[in-house]
Amino acid sequence: MGIRKTILTRFALVYFVLLLFTLIVIGKLFSVQRIKNDRWEQIEENLSKNTVVVEPTRGNICAEDGSVLATSVPGYFVRIDLAADGVKKVFNNECDSLAWHLSRFFKDASQNEYLRKLKGAYKAGNRGFLITSRKIDYLELQQLKKFPILRRGRYGGGMIVEQENKRVNPLGSLALRTIGSLNKGEYEEINGPIGYTGLERAYESYLKGQDGVSYRQNLSGRWVIRTEIEPQDGMDVVTTLNVKLQDIVESALYNQLLESNADWATAILMEVKTGELKAIANLGKGESGYYEKDNYALGHRGCFEPGSSFKLVSLMAALEDGVVDTSDVVDTGNGSWANNGRVIRDTHGYGKLTVKQVFEKSSNIGTAKIITDHYAKNPKKYVDRVYGFGVNKALGIEIEGEGRPYFKYPGDADWWGTTLAGMSYGYETKMTPLQILTFYNAVANGGKMVKPRMVKEIRDNGILVKRFDPEVLNPMIASRETIGKAQDMLEGVCERGTGTSIQGKYFKVAGKTGTARVATSSSGYSKGMYLASFTGYFPADNPQYSLIVTFNNPRGSYYGGSVAGPVFKEISEKVYASQILASLEDEQEEDRGRNLKIAKGNTEDILEVADELDLENVKGKPESPLANVEENDNQLLVTGTEFQQGLVPDVRGMGASDAIFLLENAGLKVKINGVGKVKTQSLRAGAKCSPGQTIYIALG
Repeated sequence: MGIRKTILTRFALVYFVLLLFTLIVIGKLFSVQRIKNDRWEQIEENLSKNTVVVEPTRGNICAEDGSVLATSVPGYFVRIDLAADGVKKVFNNECDSLAWHLSRFFKDASQNEYLRKLKGAYKAGNRGFLITSRKIDYLELQQLKKFPILRRGRYGGGMIVEQENKRVNPLGSLALRTIGSLNKGEYEEINGPIGYTGLERAYESYLKGQDGVSYRQNLSGRWVIRTEIEPQDGMDVVTTLNVKLQDIVESALYNQLLESNADWATAILMEVKTGELKAIANLGKGESGYYEKDNYALGHRGCFEPGSSFKLVSLMAALEDGVVDTSDVVDTGNGSWANNGRVIRDTHGYGKLTVKQVFEKSSNIGTAKIITDHYAKNPKKYVDRVYGFGVNKALGIEIEGEGRPYFKYPGDADWWGTTLAGMSYGYETKMTPLQILTFYNAVANGGKMVKPRMVKEIRDNGILVKRFDPEVLNPMIASRETIGKAQDMLEGVCERGTGTSIQGKYFKVAGKTGTARVATSSSGYSKGMYLASFTGYFPADNPQYSLIVTFNNPRGSYYGGSVAGPVFKEISEKVYASQILASLEDEQEEDRGRNLKIAKGNTEDILEVADELDLENVKGKPESPLANVEENDNQLLVTGTEFQQGLVPDVRGMGASDAIFLLENAGLKVKINGVGKVKTQSLRAGAKCSPGQTIYIALG
């Protein structure tokens, strides 16, 4: 009995301890969830109100040589802590004066309106009242710091400065639609601007960076901002675009638009072997003239019936199936031929033509007869062959909004008795200019179809993060024999056919004119509206570049050879010449490298380059963000650069991004021309300047 009583006593003690522990845990939970609920709510409120997201600097979008196409410069918003002790001491005496200064500075509301808002916010104890109605630049910020109350600074005047970067395009409108634009977050939880169109949207995840976090803490009446998590700046996107070639393409396209008065035009220059897009121009008509209005090159707004450009696809299908050869003869008659109730016409009555001549003279009748004679009983065979070339598939390029190619198929509800003939010469089907060019580029590339590519690399502070290699969509779209005959036909167009005006003196061109009536969904084909194009490659005997030029609704002449042809010729000749000059420059590059010089610019970049190249003769580590580099007894002395208020900074020798940063912070509006380092500036360094004054800088 004694042992049993002892055991029961021990069990009872253990149960009592466990029960007591359980009650304590329950009590603590109740205390946390109920009793101390107010305290945690206060902590949560402080965190939500006083935690500030720190935006990173968005990465640059660069041309293939590193020239900046899109970059970010700082802008500022200013708030005032109206509950700060320093503000309370002077608010009643100086709020009228502050309202007067703000009204005069922003010119968007009267002094009384500003005063009413300030007093209302002061009465409510607003600790972050926004007093800037728009984003201001560095020079304007310095002016605001002199206003009543604010001139006492962060602690005495409750001034809170928030920086937000502004996106700029140093080269103006060059390739602007391809580069893209930014938009404020579509949803409330997204902070800051996000990529909205073009490459800005396609590579948002790389360009954006990662937000940091700072915390505003009130210490003895003073608001102190502490950075808890440093922001990670965005990475740089290096595109395949070539600034010089882009300028050539845009200038030629713009000048012809002024003559033709077309609604819009686009031109795309592609490197044959790699699929790299070296230039893309999209110019549409607006109230103030032509500008980069929409992405006609690859978007749905440029997706139309290709017309005669498609004849290459049709005749290659017939050649690949072995139903015809280029020497076979077709009777095109007197220029008019009825097919299933539809009359097909040619510009002239050509009579009997070989298949090659049908292509060279762009005979609608000849093309339609070839396809209907051999595929009318089995149209699926023709369409399947066309599909086999891959032209019915979207390219899947990185920029969103690609127009989807449209092709009918036998058995579809909208497959008519006239569809086969119409499809053979580019009607009842739709393609974008880039999709057409990709097919022609495959012919130039010996049959290998490569995916068009706009971006080469992703870099983080100059360090390679990701490289994009050429992607093959189809290693061989047709047999070598068919490709060879297609190349011969394309050369014939420029030697004897509709493209003779495009042929130059110094190299051979291969290509095809295209003219198609423009259809609208409401009323069928619009009278007098045409799509004029020329698609081809050069030099024909050793293809380096492929090019398509397209005009929508030109006034006056509307044939591809007479509207798009001259632009193709001008671009091809200037690109060819620039490549010859480039090869000569490459031979001199080694001599240039022997006399290495470092230009003035971003201090961190200069020191990083010197470290990467192991330059032992670089001396100095200034703390200023920008620096000068001076030569002295074979040494490169790095010294800090500061600028004085109201004086023009010296930006000669700087890169575009550094120059823009410095000049805009000085309150100047910057106009830029060229590529490379700053050669000249229109305003003399050290001269007096006023806010908003324009300065022109030339790069070279």
